Amino acid sequence: MSAIVAEQLKQHAQTDFLPLQGTDYVEFYAGNAKQAAHFYITAFGFQPLAYSGPETGVKDKASYAVRQNKLTLVLTTPLRSNNEIAHHIYKHGDGVKFLALKVDDATNAWNETTQRGAKSYMAPVKMNDEKGELVMSGIHTYGEVVHLFIERKNYNGAFMPGFRAWSNPYFKAEETGLLYVDHCVGNVGWKQMNPWVKFYEEVMGFRNILTFDDNDISTEYSALMSKVMSNGNGYVKFPINEPAEGKKKSQVEEYLEFYDGEGVQHVAMATNNIVETVTALRSRGVEFLKVPTTYYDDLLDRVGKIDEDPVPLKELGILVDRDEEGYLLQIFTKPVEDRPTLFFEIIQRKGAKSFGKGNFKALFEAIEREQEARGNL
Repeated sequence: MSAIVAEQLKQHAQTDFLPLQGTDYVEFYAGNAKQAAHFYITAFGFQPLAYSGPETGVKDKASYAVRQNKLTLVLTTPLRSNNEIAHHIYKHGDGVKFLALKVDDATNAWNETTQRGAKSYMAPVKMNDEKGELVMSGIHTYGEVVHLFIERKNYNGAFMPGFRAWSNPYFKAEETGLLYVDHCVGNVGWKQMNPWVKFYEEVMGFRNILTFDDNDISTEYSALMSKVMSNGNGYVKFPINEPAEGKKKSQVEEYLEFYDGEGVQHVAMATNNIVETVTALRSRGVEFLKVPTTYYDDLLDRVGKIDEDPVPLKELGILVDRDEEGYLLQIFTKPVEDRPTLFFEIIQRKGAKSFGKGNFKALFEAIEREQEARGNL
């Protein structure tokens, strides 16, 4: 990201009509939330936080909130077949339903976005219990994804009203160094990227800070295009991908086919020590994409001096890229479900503000090898 773009973001933050404080939580609809919560605890190092279900007065669903530092995931499952959550899972499989954004004023956030053309998901609602008051509102975005606006300045409970604190003394999983949501990537259909870029610009006041076309993100067989949208202060970033023409089926096309529509492709989770984090995740069974070892033959010639020892980076398959402001280290899991849809990125930023453009070719060739193994290339 250039100094000019950084200055534009700074100026924009000063006049931001939708100030966001970051990602409050990411909520998944899952076929079995109890087992999904166990997976994120034991494999990724999240800790039990809060529970909502019949025992707390909620009759149609059960939800488990898990947390690691500033990262909060909510896993929600339907308790009966004939409801919206069950229909969502039948169509899409397990996937992200809500990207909840932390705001100081959820009512104002809803007013500002709906006045600019957003379709309302829920008007502002005040939720109360003995721990205080939480205000929530929401708008629709691409596919069936919803942005919730969460105002919790007057709430001191474990998570939110309707939940009770949840702990399990038998969970012994330690944290793995995951810190917060760096960005969330959405996959949209053919020629839908620019309309959604316009949505984020006009409805939410975001700016397009980076653009990648099919020359940047392509291999011999497939291609995609992407634009990175950022809010005023840079705390929330949403890259948006769409397919591009290629000889064979791109990863975005595969996603759209198996997810049966547009949705969140991956959540990038930040760490301050990617070698330790990835080592811990691998020891718990998390599977990562692997690039050819030849990627590391000229690594330091490509990216310059780095603080890390290249040997463990090569052993773990961690990628490195540099921009004008520093460098980053990143790695991507394989899909975490049987459908080849949702996956996670682990990222460590050492000054870099970009998204690993120099790694795109190696990364997408690795994805294509997985696609070919599934028979979907």
